[in-house]
Amino acid sequence: MVQPSPFLEPGTTTSTGDLAIVLLSRDNLQPVTLEQSTGAVDGYLEGATLNTRFGSFPHSTLLGIPWGSQVRASNVDTGSRGRKRRREATDDDTPTTTGPDDDVADLTSKPAKKAVAAASGFIHILRPTPELWTSSLPHRTQVVYTPDYSYILQRIRAVPGTRIIEAGAGSGSFTHASARAVYNGYPKDENDKKGKVFSFEYHEPRYIKMQEEIHEHKLDGVVQLTHRDVYGEGFNVDGKSPQATSVFLDLPAPWEALHHLSRQKPDKPKKENEGADTPEWVSPLDPKRSVHICTFSPCIEQVTRTIEELRLLGWKDIDMVEISARRINTIRERVGANLPAERGNVQTPANVKEAMQRLKEINRKTKEFHKVHFKSTNGDDDSSAMDVDTPASNSPKTDANGKAAEDSKPWMHGNLYHRPENDLKTHTSYLTFAVLPREWTEEDEAAAEAKWPCGKEGGVIGSLNRQARKQQTREKLAAKKKQKQENDTQKEGVVEETAEKQ
Repeated sequence: MVQPSPFLEPGTTTSTGDLAIVLLSRDNLQPVTLEQSTGAVDGYLEGATLNTRFGSFPHSTLLGIPWGSQVRASNVDTGSRGRKRRREATDDDTPTTTGPDDDVADLTSKPAKKAVAAASGFIHILRPTPELWTSSLPHRTQVVYTPDYSYILQRIRAVPGTRIIEAGAGSGSFTHASARAVYNGYPKDENDKKGKVFSFEYHEPRYIKMQEEIHEHKLDGVVQLTHRDVYGEGFNVDGKSPQATSVFLDLPAPWEALHHLSRQKPDKPKKENEGADTPEWVSPLDPKRSVHICTFSPCIEQVTRTIEELRLLGWKDIDMVEISARRINTIRERVGANLPAERGNVQTPANVKEAMQRLKEINRKTKEFHKVHFKSTNGDDDSSAMDVDTPASNSPKTDANGKAAEDSKPWMHGNLYHRPENDLKTHTSYLTFAVLPREWTEEDEAAAEAKWPCGKEGGVIGSLNRQARKQQTREKLAAKKKQKQENDTQKEGVVEETAEKQ
C-alpha cells in the first residue's frame, strides 16, 4: 500500500520520513525531513539535530507528537568535534585513518543519547500544507503565491478528480497546491483514472530537483513530472493523452504552446525526418468536457499576444485578471496618558477630560517647584528636611473610551485597528482565463435528439389558454379539499376508537 503524502493525508502525529514545517516566527518557516537516528549523526550524540537561533532540537523530540505541538529546545553537543575532525582530514593531502576518525566511528556505533530539555527556547512543528510550503520552499524561479494559485484553481475548476496540465513547474508552489486540489486517492494501476497533475519543466537542473522533492513528499502517484520543451513537443505523456480539463501555463511565451492544446491536429509544416512511423496525433484534452485555461504573464504585451492566439484557436469567455493581495493586520491600541510604556499602548491623552487632568498635574508640579525654589532663594530653606517625592495623582486610570480600566475586560481595552501591510508578497502578473467548449459532432447531435426528441412534446409550458388554466386550478383545489375531508374522517375514527376503549 502506498504511504500517503503528508500534504494530502498527514495523520494526527509526526512520523519518520515525513516533511514537517518548523515555525520559528510568523514569517520565518523552515522545512525539515524527520529522521529516526539509532546513533550519533554528524557528531551529535542525540542523533539528527535541527539547529536554529532558538536552540537545538534533536529529531527524536520531534517524532511521535501531534502536529502543531510546541517543542522545547534541548541541551546537546554542538557537534563541533565530528565536523572539526572531518574538516581537518579534508584539508590534509593524506588524511589519516586512525585517531579521531576512530572516535567518530565509535560515536556512530553507540546508541543515540536521550535529549535533555533546555531552560529556554522553543519552536512549533506544523504539518505541511501548500500554503506553508510556498512560504518556506527554496526559490529556484519566481513563485506563484497563495493569493494567485487559490484564485487560479477556482477559475480553472480544479476539484477532486480533475486532471491538470501544468507547464513551467519552477519551484513547485503551484504543483503542490494543485495536487491537493485534485487529489481523490492514489491510482491502483494505469487504468485507474484519478485526479492528477501532469507537470512539465524545460530546465533540466530544476526538473531534477523538482523530481527529488516530489518523491520525498510522496506525491509520485498524484504528480507526473516530465522534462520537455512543450513549445515543440506538446503535452502528451508517453504518446498518451492526459485527457485534461484544466490547464495552467507559466511560460515566457504561452502563445507558442497553445496550438498543442486543441481538439484537432494543428496545421504546421511537416519536417523532413517525419515519415510513416510518426505516431498519430492525439489531443491532450478531454474530448467530452469543456476545458478551462489560465496563462501567467508578467506584462500586458504577452497578454495581448496570448489573447490573439486564443481567439484564433476557438477559445471563448476570454478575460484578464490582476491579483493585488495584501495581508491585513488586526491589532488593539490602548490610548492613555497613564498607560505604561508597553507594546500597543499610546501614551497620549485619550480624551479631553484626561488631557485636562494631565495639565492640572503638570501645573501643580510646576507650582511646587517654584515654591521650593523661592524658599531656597530667600534663605527659608530647611536643609535638614528630607527630599520626598510628591505622590502621584490619585485620578483613576481610564481606557480609550474614558471608562475605568478596572471596569472592563483587559483584552477589550483600546480601539481595534486594521492595517494592511506595506509589502506586497506576490508575483505581480496578469492572469488570462479562457474556456474551450467541447466539440459537438453529428453523433452527439443524433444521440441528444434520440434522448430528447424534438417536435414530439406532449405539452409546451405556457401554451395553455385561459380556460385551461382555470380548469387546472379548479382540479387542484378539488383535490386539496378531498384530501382534507379524508384526513378529517380519519381523525374522527381515531377519536371514536379511543372513546370506546375507555
